[in-house]
This record gives sequence, structure tokens and C-alpha cells, in this order.
Amino acid sequence: MRFRILGPLEVGGAGGPGPGSGGSRNLTPRAAKIRVVLAALLVRANEIVSVDTLIDELWGEEPPRTATTTLQVYVSQLRKLLDEADAEYGRDALVTRAPGYELRLDPAQLDLTVFQELYERGQERMEQGEYEAASRLQRQALTLWRGPLLSDTPHGPLLDGTAVRMTEVRTAALEQRIRADLHLGRQQALIGELQSVVAEFPLREEFFAHLMVALYRSGRQADALQVFSRLRRGLVEELGIDPGLELQMLHRQILGGDSELLRPTGHGGGAGGPGADRARSVSGVVPGPGAPDGPEGAAPAPPAAHRAVVELPAADQLFTGREEELGELAALLAAPGGRIVVLSGQVGVGKTALATEAAHRAGERFPGGRVLLRMRPDAHEDREGMDGPAAAARIARLYGAQGALPGNARELGDLLRGLTGSRRMLVVLDSVDRADQVEPLAAALPQARFLVTCRRVPRGLDGRVLLLDVPAPREARRLLVAARRGTDTPDEAEAAEITDLCGQLPLALRAAARAEPCAAARFRGTPGRLAELDAVAPGFLDRLGTAYEDAGTTQQREFRLLGLLPEGPFGTESAAAVLGTEPAGARAAVAELVAAGLVREELPSAGRPACYRLSEPLRLLAADRLAAHESADSVRAATGRLCAAYEKALREATVEVDGAHPLEWLVRQRPAFVTVLRQAARTGLWEQTVRLADALTGLLETLAAWDDWESCHRLALDAAHQLGDLPAQARLLRSLGDRAWQRRDLPAAGELYERALLAADIASDLPERSRALTGLADLRLDAGAVDGAAALLSPALDAAAQDPRARFEALRVMGLLAVECGRPATAEEHFGQCLSEAVVLGDARLESYARRRLAALRAPAPDCSEVRPGVWRLRSAA
Repeated sequence: MRFRILGPLEVGGAGGPGPGSGGSRNLTPRAAKIRVVLAALLVRANEIVSVDTLIDELWGEEPPRTATTTLQVYVSQLRKLLDEADAEYGRDALVTRAPGYELRLDPAQLDLTVFQELYERGQERMEQGEYEAASRLQRQALTLWRGPLLSDTPHGPLLDGTAVRMTEVRTAALEQRIRADLHLGRQQALIGELQSVVAEFPLREEFFAHLMVALYRSGRQADALQVFSRLRRGLVEELGIDPGLELQMLHRQILGGDSELLRPTGHGGGAGGPGADRARSVSGVVPGPGAPDGPEGAAPAPPAAHRAVVELPAADQLFTGREEELGELAALLAAPGGRIVVLSGQVGVGKTALATEAAHRAGERFPGGRVLLRMRPDAHEDREGMDGPAAAARIARLYGAQGALPGNARELGDLLRGLTGSRRMLVVLDSVDRADQVEPLAAALPQARFLVTCRRVPRGLDGRVLLLDVPAPREARRLLVAARRGTDTPDEAEAAEITDLCGQLPLALRAAARAEPCAAARFRGTPGRLAELDAVAPGFLDRLGTAYEDAGTTQQREFRLLGLLPEGPFGTESAAAVLGTEPAGARAAVAELVAAGLVREELPSAGRPACYRLSEPLRLLAADRLAAHESADSVRAATGRLCAAYEKALREATVEVDGAHPLEWLVRQRPAFVTVLRQAARTGLWEQTVRLADALTGLLETLAAWDDWESCHRLALDAAHQLGDLPAQARLLRSLGDRAWQRRDLPAAGELYERALLAADIASDLPERSRALTGLADLRLDAGAVDGAAALLSPALDAAAQDPRARFEALRVMGLLAVECGRPATAEEHFGQCLSEAVVLGDARLESYARRRLAALRAPAPDCSEVRPGVWRLRSAA
């Protein structure tokens, strides 16, 4: 059995995870608490971990009363898992030893101990001047590092401390490996990696020193000096300090063109001249006699066919984050058996940038060369596309082919094989549409690995697929800030809003970062947001629209109609409504749009099933294309179907929805409901507008969503006027009166209740007449006019004879009036009747209110009274 904890936890039996394993039997426990216990025992392998330490790791300062017993259960489950991993020795590996437990392992079974051993051996070789061995050992150690220690497992004090320590050890291993490589003269290969490393560790001076020396020794003195200036500026701005003395001395050496820095020590070559020790301590270089005066002294470059060709775009200085995805790509490219890795994702998600960064970081794994070819034409870059033979011809030229190339694909492949031999190369094919763009190269380069980027995985292309999603919000904000290049960087709140407005889509974030000023207000307007982004980043709209333009006519129309959906995730039912099809048909249609890179599929998460999402820029693109290419009748019909679907969902949300409590689900969906109502009003769907407002009333009141309540009901009131629907007008006016009453805008409440009463009387709508009278009685009671309130309540109760909700409201105010007049028995009778009406209605909220009022009669609160469900009035001081 093997254990991996340098990254996510992995447990494997025979052939399980770990270096040299022969299979993929993964036995990693899923339960978080069991993972915590196992993790704590692993970081202290072959040591006793006390019960108290484990309890502290599991529950912190508030363990349950049954903590010890529960821990014993976890240990028992672990023993079963270990037994499954290794039937002969597994169960006996976890032993009980006072005051806790010990996990006995061979050091080779745990990546942590293997890492530490390799690091220590590399350190020893470094001290002995055996730089080749030191580099090899530290590189082997670093290949075990898949990410922060136990990144998928909750951390307590023990794991937190170990994670911090191991992060430092990993950094030290990386520094020593780079220093050893500089001793060996590998500065050219190190530059790209070091640029990435200093971005990851912006305050670690030793990495800046290594980068400065690597650049200087590569004939890039000016770039080396710029690195020092950038570090000094960052240290002064962030910490108010200058770089350390050693780095300042190195800066002076480079500034003076010191030839002593140009010669590596190789395998412990001798030192000479002043400054040799200083150079060695900072950057692993030692001057020696007879060193050349500059880059001219370097050996002539070997012919192209005998050297590693690196044909990559320049490293992107704005690239940030994506460490998890980079690790996955590195693992896929290094895995045996998989020659082709496919990086797929929607338009603008950053596939090319990620593939380029991965290629820059992969230099050590692909000594035969790294090449990136762009397969799709791009008018903005005046670039033609490539098919498979054209790509093969390009690589042949890079590796030294002269004269006319064979026109026959087989002969061209033979030539390419002859030029590259058995070299281990990485070929990045960007924006591939068809399998035949890859296949000729794969046949001609049998030792190469291919990283293919595409929106849709081409039919017939056999490879391991990594689906790329938009970055997480925090990482997206970091990208926005990085893209500003340090000028007028938006604050955290501003950056968060811009990130949301851009849907976390890297293409949109980079465009937004070019705006002056880079402010959220500039992008808030929905209709003009895409035009604004295109204005500051010409070509943005064209790039965003490529996936749409490549889609078929049917897919284009389906994508346009999905632009009617509110912002956020959507399910099959909503898609079916706007597409005018059954759920099964909608599911198939959306799946095609996912494959085309126009829609994202989101996996299930807590309280939410699998669903789909249009990134905000693509949603706006869909709406833009909808307005341009879809008929008004088609839009109206689709909007009507959407309104019906949302109204049905609102009225049926009485039981658990998508794994969530109904109220929780409604709260989450409220912005979508409000958006759909506004669309209905904008499209002139008056009846649907009124029906949605009616369905939303209870939710908006429960949530005290004052602004949405008013805006939705004002729109619905206008729709009711358009329809000439007096009962709806009475209903909506009374609801707006309730809102004004709760907001304590009593004059407005009175006016609205009066208008509601008038509309109800004209329409002969007795329930709404009762509700309006009850509202007016509430206002009289508020003002202390008990006689005026009483005069309104009798006709209110009469009008409510056939409506349980109207009767509840009239009886509620009558109970409050009786309390105010000091008649508790009468109040108890009225609130008891309220309870009966609530039971008839099946409304738990009203029922709970009636019970609370009855209880308050027996033990009244001294200073307040609950006048409506969840609404309390302070009593006036005597």
C-alpha cells in the first residue's frame, strides 16, 4: 500500500497511487473526518499520535461529548481500509499504543518521507559540490509535489503546522535545484521557470538573484538589471525596505559588466578573483581564470537538427493562478501511455494562455524541444490557419529542413522523423478543430507528446481530456489586478464587481483591465457592456463570437434563445421553456452547446444539482444576437413560456427543491424570478407580469425585499391597468400598501389602501375589500384611534366570509384591538380563530404567528408586541 499527501490525499493498494505503482486501485476514504485521522497519523508516521492530538485535529476547541468513542470508530474504519489496501500487513500497521495510535510504515510507502530523504540527500550533494547529483535528487523530490500538503483535507493545528513546514521545504528544494542547475550552466533553460518562480515568491530575494544571473549569463544584461529594479520597487512599496546587501552587490557586478559572473563552476570547478564567494553564495556561479569577456565567448550554437528547438510565445508576464490545472496538465503529459492531452473549454476561458504556460514550465521534461503552433486563422493577427501537413512542414523547418519539402504526406512524415529522431518533444497545437490536424504529426513524431487546445474535442481524436472552467472568483480578481500592471489597481470591492460583470472569463477580464479608468461603473450597463469591452480591447467581440460563428444554424438559434434566461445557473426545465421543447430535447440541445464551447456545465454542489451556465459575456452575446436575428414574435413566445415555467416553479416550491429547503431555494432564485418578471413587462406580456407578481408577493414580504417588492408590483400594477383588470389592481395596491405600512410610510400606506378599496368596490371583489379595510384599520390602531379601527373591522370581517386569508387578517387586527383595549379573553377568542383559519390555509407561518400571540396573552412581553408575522411594534412609554 502507498500513501500520497503532498497534494490531495491518495491511498492505494497493490498498484495504487505512488511512484512506480502498476495500476490505479484508489482506496482514498471519502469521509472528511476519517481523512483527517489518517492524515494526522501519516504526517507523524512511525510515531505515537496521542488521542488528545487527534481530537484537537478533528474538532478543535469544542469536541463533542462522545469524541473518544467516535475517534475509536474512525480508527476501526481505518483499519478496515488498510486491510483492504494490504491484506497481509495492512490491518496490523495501525497499532494502539498509549497514549494514542501509531501508523507503522516503510518510508518508501509515503511520498512525504521519500520527498524528505531525496531533499536531504540533494542537500548533502550540494554541499559536496556534486551539482549534477544535487540537481537530479532535488528534481526527483519536486516531482512528488502535487500541491499544498493534504489540500483536500480539513486542517487542524497539527496539519496546519506540517503544511507550512513542507511548503518551506519544497521552496528550499526548488531553490537548491535551480542553484545546482546554474552551477551546471543551464541558465537558458532556467529563465522561463525563474520568471514564473519570482512571480510566485515576490519577496524571496534568492530567486531574483538566480534570475538576474541567468539573464546576465544569457547576454541579457539590461533584463537582469530590470529584475533588480522591479524587486527593489516592490520591496519599497510593500515593506519600505531595500534589497539585501548580497543582492545589491550582485546588482553592482552586473551593472559593471563583471565577467566573473559568466562562468559556471560545473562539477566543483575552482574559484578565483574577488567576489567569487559572493557569486557562489547568491547564484551558484563561480568565476574562473580565462572566463570569456561576454556572450561572444560562448560556443557556437549546434545545428538545428541537433539542438532542442524552443518555439513558444514569450512567457506571459500577466499569467497568474491556475496552479491546480498546471499540475494536472503536467501529470497528464508525464503519465505513461497517453501521448495526446486535450485541453478543452469554452471560448475565452484561457486555454491558450494555460497551454503556453505549461509548455514554458515543461522544459526539463522535454529536452528535445517545445513548439507551439496556432492552427486556427486569426484576422486580427493576420495569421492563416494550418492543417496537419502544414504543421508538419513548419516543424521540419524548425528542425533544420532546407529546400523544397516533399509534397507527399508519408514522405514528409519520414523527413520529420529523420530530423527529430527519438527526441522527447512537446508539441502544442492551439485551437484545433479536426482530428486530421493532429494525426499526421502524431504518426511522424512517435516520441513526442501533444497538448491540444480546442473548444470541442474533435470527433475521432483519442486523448486524455482536461476540461478548463473559468477561474474561481479570487483567482479571477488576481488576474484582473495583474493585468492592470500595477497602475490604478481597483480596490477589492471594485475588483470583485468587475470580475462578476465579466463572468470571471479571462478574455473579458483582460479586456476590462485595459479600460481607463478600470471602474465597475463603466461596465454596469447591460446593453453596452460588450461594446465597452470591445472599445478598450479591439477584437474582443470578434474573439468572443468565434464559437457562435462556428456553430450550425440550429445551434446558433438555440444559443440566442438561451440569452433570455436570467443571469446564473439554469436547469433543463428553464432551457426547455425558452427552446420550446421537452426536457429531453433541451438536454440534448444544451449538451451540443456545451461541446461547442458556448455553455458551461456545472457539476453538482451542496444543495444544487448539476446545471448549466452561460458566462456573463456569452449571455450578453446571446442577448445581442437575439435582438439582431430573432423575430419579435419568437422572442415574445419564448418569454411567455419562460414566465409560465418560473410561475409554476414558484407555486410548486412547497417541498424540498434540488436538495434544498423551499425557502432556501427561493432565496437563491429570487434575482432570477425578478428578472423574468421584468422581461415579461418589457415584452408587453401583461397577464404573465401580474401572475408572476402575485406568485412573488409572499416571498418578497417574507424576505423584506423592499426594493424588489415595490419595483415588481409597480410593473404589475401598470400591467393590470393595461389589461383593465380591477381585481388585480386592488390586489397589487393593497400589497403595496402593506409594504409602505411595514416601511412605516404611513401616509403612503393610507393612500394605497384607499385606492385598493376603491378598485375592490368597483370590481365587487369582497376579499380584497376586506383586506383593504383591514389595512386601514391597522393604520387607525397605529394612531391610537381604537374606535375608528373598530368601525372598519366589522365590515372587513363581513366581506371576508368566503376567504380564509382575508378572515385571518381581519381577526388578527381584531385581536390586537382587544389587547389594546384590555380585553384578553376577547383577544384569545380572535387569535384562536386566527389559528383555525391558518390551519385551513395550511400556512405554517401564519399558524406559528397565531400560536405566539396566544402564548403572549399568558406571558406578555413588557415592551413590544408582534402585530404581523415577524413584525414587532414597540409599546409607548406610559
